[in-house]
Amino acid sequence: MVVKQLSVYLENKPNTLNKMLQVLTEHGINMTAFCVADSVDYGIVRFCVGRPELAYSILRENGYTVRLTDVVCIEVPHESGGLHKAIRIISESDINIDYMYAFADGGSAKVVIRCNSTERLIEIAQANHLELVKI
Repeated sequence: MVVKQLSVYLENKPNTLNKMLQVLTEHGINMTAFCVADSVDYGIVRFCVGRPELAYSILRENGYTVRLTDVVCIEVPHESGGLHKAIRIISESDINIDYMYAFADGGSAKVVIRCNSTERLIEIAQANHLELVKI
């Protein structure tokens, strides 16, 4: 199951993240998962929401540079070795992981993965009984 992720490029200056979040809040958009990566001049905020196309439109209308990307979210046990087992399966299938981020929720963790072949990752996950999650 493909999940749509938004990536927003922000100047690495005070208050830019706050302003972007304010725009989303004003339109009732709630993030279910996110990560922030930074460099000297800019940051990339990657996140998943329930209505990605709406969030994309709203951000574009407000002048943000934003991109929609296909990612996959899997659920793994929130225990030692839970992530390793899933990543081993993915790695042994010659899937290259570009980046990932995760969040734990009780006894499980959800892992958002961007890779070189979303469709192949979904096939491998299903064949190996890795639970796919719609976030």
